[in-house]
Amino acid sequence: MELFTPDFGLVFWMFVAFGILFLILWKFAWPAILKGVDDRAELIDKGVEYAQAAKLQLDNARKEAEEYLDEARRQQADILRDADKMKTQIIEQAKSAAQQEAQKVMDNAKLQIQQQQKEAQQQFRNQVSDFALQIAGKIINRQMADDKAQNELVDTMLDDIEKNNK
Repeated sequence: MELFTPDFGLVFWMFVAFGILFLILWKFAWPAILKGVDDRAELIDKGVEYAQAAKLQLDNARKEAEEYLDEARRQQADILRDADKMKTQIIEQAKSAAQQEAQKVMDNAKLQIQQQQKEAQQQFRNQVSDFALQIAGKIINRQMADDKAQNELVDTMLDDIEKNNK
């Protein structure tokens, strides 16, 4: 039973040893432990502050990135809209130019046709006149003896042909 009931001297020296150890630890170890805990707490606080600052920076960066993306999308839409307008404008200009060119070609063709018709009419008139003169000359040679009467007859016939063509 002596294990369960220690002697008074043993208890006394245990308290003295504990007190000395407590004083040494309180004097030397306790400030070092408190300093380490305080340094650790300060380090943790700084880490939390850095993390919060980094989170704020990340949020700001995300907002800026979204703003840049939105601006880029708006610019892309503007560029596409302008390109579509330009395409439509170019197509309209090309159509207009093609219509003008077609009109010029048609006008030139009409003018050429009119000129060719006039030339053909003039050739036909000249041929008819020559033919009529030949026929008239043969008839008049038989009927008329002088050239003056023949010229008057030809002029009269040419005037009649001109009246009929108009």
